[in-house]
Amino acid sequence: MKRNIFITKDGSTSIHLPEIDEQYHSTHGAIQEAYHVFIKHGLDLFNNKATITILEIGFGTGLNCFISYLESVKRNLKINYTGIEAYPVTDNEFLQLNYIEELNAQNHEQIFAKMHHSTWENKNNISTNFSLTKRKQFFKDISDKNKFDLIYYDAFGAKVQPNLWTEYMFKIMYNALKNNGVIVTYSAKGSVRRAMQAVGFIVERLPGPKGKREMLRAKKP
Repeated sequence: MKRNIFITKDGSTSIHLPEIDEQYHSTHGAIQEAYHVFIKHGLDLFNNKATITILEIGFGTGLNCFISYLESVKRNLKINYTGIEAYPVTDNEFLQLNYIEELNAQNHEQIFAKMHHSTWENKNNISTNFSLTKRKQFFKDISDKNKFDLIYYDAFGAKVQPNLWTEYMFKIMYNALKNNGVIVTYSAKGSVRRAMQAVGFIVERLPGPKGKREMLRAKKP
């Protein structure tokens, strides 16, 4: 499937798939969405933990992973990060992403490259406090149990991949989380909220990132 690099409204890059008219991040801003959804309403809940395990559904451009790494540096937080991606970006696509410049993270440029060039299916030590395991698999095949503190649910939207927003998928996520674990997503659809609740999550609506009125966060009791 053809993938085009484009600039979102906050100046940061994303990828558009013209065949299905879907993009990897919000057109209102890739970076602002990532910080609002996954850091402010996800990672910030775990400020009192020394170590956190994160699962990302849709590794994509690596933006969510990279900003989580930057936060681990700021907070002196140890993060063990797992990213799931069935269709990895190419080297040519990775080189067109402008996150280093937009995040003013020139001192960490080699880290971003290391994330993309690290081996798949293995635990890679990206820094002293940050490990990355990239797994090339379909989301439906995830079988982890009680492993993660936090899930970034960043799959393509329900309008193009409704099968990723079902009770079946959220049961997999529920099982993968530890007790009191949290899943955050940009989606606020009523059907998504009901699917989460049906498998046992306690769900709350939160203010969404720019361009979206609401988003969802859910907790495994």
